[in-house]
Amino acid sequence: MLESKNIKLRALESSDIDLLYEWENNTDIWTISNTLNPFSKHILKQYLENSHLDIYQTKQLRLIIDLKTNDINIPIGTIDLFDFDPYHLRAGIGILIYSEENRKKGYATEALQSLIDYSFKHLGLHQLFCNIASDNMKSINLFTNVGFNIVGEKKDWIKANSKWINEYLLQLINK
Repeated sequence: MLESKNIKLRALESSDIDLLYEWENNTDIWTISNTLNPFSKHILKQYLENSHLDIYQTKQLRLIIDLKTNDINIPIGTIDLFDFDPYHLRAGIGILIYSEENRKKGYATEALQSLIDYSFKHLGLHQLFCNIASDNMKSINLFTNVGFNIVGEKKDWIKANSKWINEYLLQLINK
């Protein structure tokens, strides 16, 4: 369920700390991830030490997206469930394919579809949602192509440098 033709979703390992440190502290993606401050290795180490906890305890799940190759799997990004609500059976979803060289190859679609299947079939969720800046057409297309619908727009929601950007709310409901 957490594997497809080219990718495999896996749990975080302690050996991922340097990768997470690089990815989380890249200011180029802070606007997308709503990050304002850098992460220390100490904080990331604590996060990794608790990553084994159940989604029902932490209300979130982060998985590494590994690109399957002949010899070894290569981590190319992360995919997350967050704001997990076990009563209303919903969660937010976010994805990062870190390197430009691994984008536009279908890996994000495979990872997203795998996590959608896991969320609906294994966790029994009723719906997934995501928030995407209105000028992020690559992400909007990614999510709408796997069945998400834009259901709302928040005006002037994201401050990016000296301008304001609207943000879309997208949903995918398991029917």
